[in-house]
Amino acid sequence: MRDFTWGIAATGAIARRVGAAIVAEPGMRVAAVGSRDLTRAQDLASTLGAESAYGSYAELCADPAVDAVYVATPHAQHLEVAEAAIAAGKAVLCEKPLAATVDDAAKMVRLAREAGVFLMEAMWMRFNPLIQQIAADPRFGEIRSVQATFGFAAPYDPAHRLWAPELGGGALLDLGIYPFGLAQLLLGAPSELRVTGSLAPSGVDAEVAGLLLYPGGRHALVASSLLGNYPNQAGVVGTSMRADIAAPFWAPQRILLTGPGMEPEELVLDPADNGYAGELREVRAAVAEGKTESSIMPLDESLAMMGLLAAARRQLD
Repeated sequence: MRDFTWGIAATGAIARRVGAAIVAEPGMRVAAVGSRDLTRAQDLASTLGAESAYGSYAELCADPAVDAVYVATPHAQHLEVAEAAIAAGKAVLCEKPLAATVDDAAKMVRLAREAGVFLMEAMWMRFNPLIQQIAADPRFGEIRSVQATFGFAAPYDPAHRLWAPELGGGALLDLGIYPFGLAQLLLGAPSELRVTGSLAPSGVDAEVAGLLLYPGGRHALVASSLLGNYPNQAGVVGTSMRADIAAPFWAPQRILLTGPGMEPEELVLDPADNGYAGELREVRAAVAEGKTESSIMPLDESLAMMGLLAAARRQLD
């Protein structure tokens, strides 16, 4: 069986990490790298053992040697690259968030569905084996509460992608998607959202704290920030068991389960496994089976998350 081949769009830190995960995965390889800077594309292609490097994303997507395109550009460029990849019939794994805006995300999903091409948001938290384990564990009983934070102090630079509105900056899209996403995974869509926070001088959200309300008093408390160093841990409380998820909760290596009448149980991640590998395997398996969406990270849930983050941002205006 031939290798499943990837094209990587962009050359930043996340592109390099996922590229390394592809190279380490049996039966996969990086065939090409694309960037608006050909020299950077050539450098990463050399590092990953890719045969081709391109100075444009369009050329990357057109490469017949590529089975799937991993989109690792800044958020605001996701639509451009995904649209080119979908038009070329390539499966698309798009870094989270799916897009910079709700409209862009909706267009991406529409194009993929119309073309019958696989598209998935690269929400690696959902592919972490420990997160998957607690999401499926019936011992929690009814999950009543989720608490999660993700924040770090980032030096303010209006030209940096984290602070620049034209690049899709802000705490919500980069960091908040993880605590909001954990609540979405375990509790679903909230019936009410209450948010507080502050804006940066550039106009992007600098910090956000949210209360997500669900029927019957269930709730989630989430926070993200570019202004301070948060614990970056999470807690899940059910009627029969709780989970304390060590930092970084979106990619945990350890989770402690406790509850009445049970011995504390520690879940430990196999060092050989991680969320990146799970994402990559999901794309390969889906393409092999002729699927156009993932059951682990469905497109409708990606769209719902984009809507939720947009609603949270509107409450800060």
